[in-house]
Amino acid sequence: MGAQYYGADSENGDRIDDPSEDALFMMVSDLNDSDNTFVVVQPDEDDPVWFASVAVLDEGGYEFVRRDTTRNEHEVTTATSINDIARDLTV
Repeated sequence: MGAQYYGADSENGDRIDDPSEDALFMMVSDLNDSDNTFVVVQPDEDDPVWFASVAVLDEGGYEFVRRDTTRNEHEVTTATSINDIARDLTV
C-alpha cells in the first residue's frame, strides 16, 4: 500500500501528515471509547484506493481494518498491542 503522501486523521479532528510510527503510536494511544474512537490512515488523494483504520472495541483492544480496492483486499483483525498496530500502519 504505497503512496507518495498520506495522512492520519482521528475522530477528534487531529491530523498528522506523513505520520511516523511514533506519531501513529501516539494517535492510537489517545483513542478512547467516548469521543475519539478511531484513526484513519489514507493517501492524500481525492479518491484514495486504500485505507487503514483502527477503532476502539467495547470489550477492549482494537479493530484494525485494511482495504485496498486495486487488489480487491479487505482485512479485518483485532489487536491489543499499540506497538504492533503502529508498526503495521507504517508498513
